[in-house]
Amino acid sequence: MRPAELAVDQPGPPAASRERPWLFNFLIAPDAVISIGLVSGALSYLLRNEGVDPGRGASLVALLALPHATYFLWGAATDFWMRRRTWLMVAAAAAAALLVWAFHQSRLAAPQAVALLFLSACSGDLVVAACGGMMGALRRETNRRRAGSFYQSGSLAFGAIALTASVSLTRSISLGGLGWVLAALIFLPSLAALATPAQPVLTGQNAPETAARVWREFHATFLRWEAIPYTLLITFPMCSGAMIGLLPSLARDYGVSGTQVAWINGLGGALLATGGALAASLIPVRVRAPIAFLIAGLLNAATLTILALGPQRPAVYFTGTALFLFTIGGCYALFTGVALEFMGSSGKSGGARYAIINSLGNLPVAYMSWVDGRGYAHWGPRAMPGIDAVLSAAGAALLLSHFLVSRRSKSIGDPVEPQKA
Repeated sequence: MRPAELAVDQPGPPAASRERPWLFNFLIAPDAVISIGLVSGALSYLLRNEGVDPGRGASLVALLALPHATYFLWGAATDFWMRRRTWLMVAAAAAAALLVWAFHQSRLAAPQAVALLFLSACSGDLVVAACGGMMGALRRETNRRRAGSFYQSGSLAFGAIALTASVSLTRSISLGGLGWVLAALIFLPSLAALATPAQPVLTGQNAPETAARVWREFHATFLRWEAIPYTLLITFPMCSGAMIGLLPSLARDYGVSGTQVAWINGLGGALLATGGALAASLIPVRVRAPIAFLIAGLLNAATLTILALGPQRPAVYFTGTALFLFTIGGCYALFTGVALEFMGSSGKSGGARYAIINSLGNLPVAYMSWVDGRGYAHWGPRAMPGIDAVLSAAGAALLLSHFLVSRRSKSIGDPVEPQKA
């Protein structure tokens, strides 16, 4: 298929001046509250307050992180039947309702509560698929990079706000009341989708034509030699951010109180991670996203060595956590750039292809949460960040050597109007 054929077949995207990449600050909030604020944030702290030991808590975190690694199985729905922004709002409403139901159970560790939280996470992941399809439809490369930074800064900010609310309010309101607070944080930001430029559902094609188009787009993204290093890039352990959800449970081993956890892993963490994500937007577009991402991964791994090698004191926890959160913010923003470069333009199947890429990219969150938890169970608190640092640095160094000597190969899925920095 020639590039010109794709351009003719593609519905006209909105004008670049109306793309409003800053809206992705809010559009990703529904998933961020669940996946970062709760599952990867406050849940381990809430579970430990219920008497659940850190080893089992890490296993529950890994289980509830699993939908983020497998939502490609249902994320493709956002490419059909309704506009992606409509899918986003409907999914946010469903996720909020399921979370409220889970928080009205007797204990969060109860099987019913875990099942409801799992379904809520599945609904929240439809928001991610819709956002990916919408970002892939942006015409300008600069807007795609900016959207990626806003997407991640908003994700980290709303996630940290949810973490702060969960930890700080747990002693003043009931579990059910906390569920209503989190539900509001999930649903209300999704209404920003009403301000996004409409991306109409593709019409005028029968089922065979639609299937052929989707196949061409999948072939252009995944069935090429260049897809192999990108696949390794998003599934290797560097920049997983698994320690975001485990640091609160590790705080007690370093003599850090619950109030201090709420600040350093909550509001303070939001500012640090958001600052890191926005700092990533300053990297020129001419610097390839994979190279910037891997360098950030090496820096992020270095911050964990502070916790692994330093004395178990509050000052060490604060220093290591602050540097970790700032660098992981940059890693997450750059990961979105990697995912969009891997995917190319959105076309008809942007939600599905982004869901596959992002699902693969979240596999490290699940397996590194488990690996880090095993490290704590067998060798104590220092091993948890130590194992993460060693595996992350090794993976980043290996892939960086490849991307430094390789060149990006343009595919028919690339943006229509790439822009230089």
